[in-house]
Amino acid sequence: MDNWLGINEFVAVVDTSSFTKATKQLNTSVAQVSRKVASLEQRLSTKLLLRTTRKITVTEAGAHYFKHCQSLIEGLKQADLALSNLSQLPKGLLTVTAPITYGEQIISPLLNRFMKQYPDLKLKLILSNQTLDLIKDNIDLAVRIGYLEDSTMMAKKLSQRQLRVCASPDYIEQYGTPFSLSELQHHNCLIGSSSLWAFQDHGNERNIRIKGNITCNSGFALLDAAIKSIGLVQLPDYYVDQALKEGKLIECLTAYRPPLQKIWAMYPNNRYLSVKVSLLIAFLTDELSNE
Repeated sequence: MDNWLGINEFVAVVDTSSFTKATKQLNTSVAQVSRKVASLEQRLSTKLLLRTTRKITVTEAGAHYFKHCQSLIEGLKQADLALSNLSQLPKGLLTVTAPITYGEQIISPLLNRFMKQYPDLKLKLILSNQTLDLIKDNIDLAVRIGYLEDSTMMAKKLSQRQLRVCASPDYIEQYGTPFSLSELQHHNCLIGSSSLWAFQDHGNERNIRIKGNITCNSGFALLDAAIKSIGLVQLPDYYVDQALKEGKLIECLTAYRPPLQKIWAMYPNNRYLSVKVSLLIAFLTDELSNE
């Protein structure tokens, strides 16, 4: 006997709370659905549904069985989709958002390489430091950094970043190297979008309020000011890495580096990912994990 017989019909009836509505979902007749559910109950020797002229009630056994059957059907759909994806090439519009600087420096070049692989795709890249609504703005995927507040979205870790405190050799020669967090009050600290700098002190996360003579919401402007020996700066590694390699900056307070910030791919909580999104997530995961 076919163990799958009647399961699709049973799940459809429970999902819709109606034999009639289940027939529309399955494109069949009420008699067919009723017969297959009855055959399923007979095979299991268990009553799954209680039928009256007015309503359908799921029995306790039926409720337990429904949960398992639902998982089986979803798993089968996932398997079918995965097999289908193997033979499909992505096409259509792919909409992605990312923070401005990280998007310009890291994500945009990767997306351009991705587009070279799949010429039937069209890309819309939105670089913004605002948290956009993925559903309202029809965004397929968002690259986010740090703590995630929206639990209704799916998230996949792509990479991580490190905040670093740096100063130029000339600044250090003139004002000295800070070796403790308390010494920051004696230094000119270049202020970004927040006057709080993040640190980790003996395993505890600490935010230190800093002061300085420049406030700017551009990381590149603050980087330039630090290279020109105006003050200390705290920026993510992708801002300062090149300047550190070239000796234009020196990292300070390495013992107090804050915890690594995770970088995520976020996408709407749809059970079945489109080919274009699943391929992009796999591509970004592979590329960024090698950084």
